[in-house]
Amino acid sequence: MSTDDAADLTAHPWFFCGIGGSGMLPLALILKGKGAAIAGSDRSRDQGRTSEKFAWLESLGFDLHPQDGSGITSADQILVASAAVEDTVPEMVRAGELGCRRMRRAELLSTLFNAAPLSIGVAGTSGKSTVTGMLGWILTACGRDPTIMNGAVMKNFAGPDAPFASARVGAPDGPFVSEVDESDGSIAAYRPGIAVLNNVSLDHKSLEELRSLFGDFLARAGTAAVNLDDPESAALLGRSLGGVLTFGIGNYADISVAAGSVAESPLGIAATVAHRRSGERHALMLRVPGRHNLSNALAALAASHAAGVPLGDAVRALGNYAGLARRFDVVGTSPAGVTVIDDFGHNPEKVAATLATLKAHPGRVIAMFQPHGYGPLRQMGAELAEVLATKLGAEDRTILCDPVYFGGTVDRSVGSERIVELIRAHGGLAEHIPARADCAVRLAELAQPGDRIVIMGARDDTLSAFARDLLVRLA
Repeated sequence: MSTDDAADLTAHPWFFCGIGGSGMLPLALILKGKGAAIAGSDRSRDQGRTSEKFAWLESLGFDLHPQDGSGITSADQILVASAAVEDTVPEMVRAGELGCRRMRRAELLSTLFNAAPLSIGVAGTSGKSTVTGMLGWILTACGRDPTIMNGAVMKNFAGPDAPFASARVGAPDGPFVSEVDESDGSIAAYRPGIAVLNNVSLDHKSLEELRSLFGDFLARAGTAAVNLDDPESAALLGRSLGGVLTFGIGNYADISVAAGSVAESPLGIAATVAHRRSGERHALMLRVPGRHNLSNALAALAASHAAGVPLGDAVRALGNYAGLARRFDVVGTSPAGVTVIDDFGHNPEKVAATLATLKAHPGRVIAMFQPHGYGPLRQMGAELAEVLATKLGAEDRTILCDPVYFGGTVDRSVGSERIVELIRAHGGLAEHIPARADCAVRLAELAQPGDRIVIMGARDDTLSAFARDLLVRLA
């Protein structure tokens, strides 16, 4: 599908295979908001996981089916699937039999993105969803009426009628804000008016591959907003062929933080934001904690400034930014004073940022980590183990269950036990407890007044329910 076809997206019915996924759900919501007829299936729904999500989708008019091919009924349907969906999945087989057009999720998203009057792409190994949420909120609060494509639920847009608000449908002539994914190489399909590069670190691909993908992304942009605090990102500045706006906590960037102005608290962070070129300064009060979130805020401020939003207006809007689900999401504190936190940390950089935020304040940390797949565990397991061992203290604990696995043919020969061995080799305290239910029992045994228990992992919405159930168990 070409960009010219983007205005005709409602001419065909759509079927989303894996409609409940973090990348598929917001895309389906955006297409539905434009008037398209959408059906879908999901393995999680068939297995009875996160049933409330699928009930909500049905209440919005989505036609949901078992993942057995029964929802593919017409050659006119366009089947959307992520790159991870195998050709043996019944929907893929049935679509082939009927001659349905098939599109990858990234192909559809990039079509919508590239057709927008102003497309703003948020890239980087970590922080994409947070920056996208912050930027989307700034543009909304400042009257720009954006469409927002996120991989996480945005609390500012969530409510009883939209409990899984990972997308917002804005005006047709408004900006289109989206995180763009490097893990499958699909970032190459995006042509951003404004490109944000937050950081470059090891995750799904090697650093050499990442440097090439992110550098090409900047080269295609009208304006590049780049994090000078991250050496890998800063090294790619020369790839930009358009305008450049830099950001960073250090005062050498265009959008930066005044020296000595950072004040951290357990649930927030404050600083004075300075614009090096204009000389203006504004007091920023964030309701999300950690220096990584201050850096994320600077990225959103730089991008919104590039989009024409006055810096002072953007800073004021961020004061009301409520955060994302599963991003240092405080579930609650038990009567005995044990706090449970739900967090998306899953690669070394994200985990390090979460642990640094926790260790900036007193109290023991118990980290429970569920790896988000066997493949990523092989790719970054050594670095992850080093982070878990060195960012936690002698009194802290790490517990790993087995990696998330929803089926498929992935090699499962190397699992969490290897990571535990590596953590111990670095001097950390770690345990491998294969079954997640048994982890809950162990966490309750270990918990002491004043502890912070952080539940970390990706690709599995049921981790949030696990965190809530753990809080009940502790009570």
